[in-house]
Amino acid sequence: MVKVDLITGFLGSGKTTFIKKYAAWLMSQGQNIGILENDFGAVNVDMMLLHDLEGENCELEMVSGGCDADCHRRRFKTKLIAMGMCGYDRVLIEPSGIFDVDEFFDALYEEPLDKWYQIGNVITILDARLEEKLQPQAEYLLASEAADAGCVVLSKSQEASAEEIKGTVEHLNLALESVKCKRRFTEKEVLNKDWEQFTDDDFQKIFNSGYVMEDFEKQCFDEKEGFQSLYFMELKISEKQLERAAHQILDDPECGDVFRIKGFVKLENSAAEEGNGTTGADSVPVVAADNTWLELNATRKEFSLKPISVGQEVVIVIGENMNEARIREYLGAE
Repeated sequence: MVKVDLITGFLGSGKTTFIKKYAAWLMSQGQNIGILENDFGAVNVDMMLLHDLEGENCELEMVSGGCDADCHRRRFKTKLIAMGMCGYDRVLIEPSGIFDVDEFFDALYEEPLDKWYQIGNVITILDARLEEKLQPQAEYLLASEAADAGCVVLSKSQEASAEEIKGTVEHLNLALESVKCKRRFTEKEVLNKDWEQFTDDDFQKIFNSGYVMEDFEKQCFDEKEGFQSLYFMELKISEKQLERAAHQILDDPECGDVFRIKGFVKLENSAAEEGNGTTGADSVPVVAADNTWLELNATRKEFSLKPISVGQEVVIVIGENMNEARIREYLGAE
């Protein structure tokens, strides 16, 4: 049977970066793997960040969008059925940062998936500098994603103080308590290490971590009051303008509670050299000699805008109770 690893984590925790490292290690061990990006959004930016992994021993698949949650679940199951015939040793699933883990277990226990797949690991990625205060839905997702984890891996721990790491673990335990889950983590039970320093033993620990089946109190949220994703295509904006706009959106309360801004913009070479870039007309992810793609990843604690070989002209703003008009104003979106 094909082993399936689920990599969970709150928005912006670093799931995609972790998958790149974990997948590379799996392939070095002779594993033939498939990676499934499962996102409720209309555009899956993280898929492009895994582009370099594709090759003889790694294939990328995607489930994106859907008219409603039931439609998306059907697409997810259909994609797994197709992948079950591809001869993988292991499948890695990166769900959206607003994913209900129970849906993963339910899908794999249904026919015919239960004949092809076996749950391997549930791995939860947690930012070592977790926000001190999260909205109720975010607290619930934090707890529900970690409750069944066989391994919790801290991201960016090399940038966090011992006090911040301790606070993050305490925050996780309070979130678990709030959903009446009996599970608690100690600092020794989380993998707290710079990912660039991971050894074979570290990866083996993750590979053999498994999962648990922990009870907790399910909560329901009104979709209108939950997470939102706003998509802005083909922005005509320079690198400096995008950086300024991202900081303004994250800092301005009138924009709502914005957690993360991610995506890509394309700069023409001549414009990039002048620091006055503009985007082209295509929204298809391609690599061209006469342009430079920039990958944007911004939260209140972290900002990155760096060159990347492939992209799609889209900027995605994720948050709660967002003011689209105000955000459009900062981005100069029509």
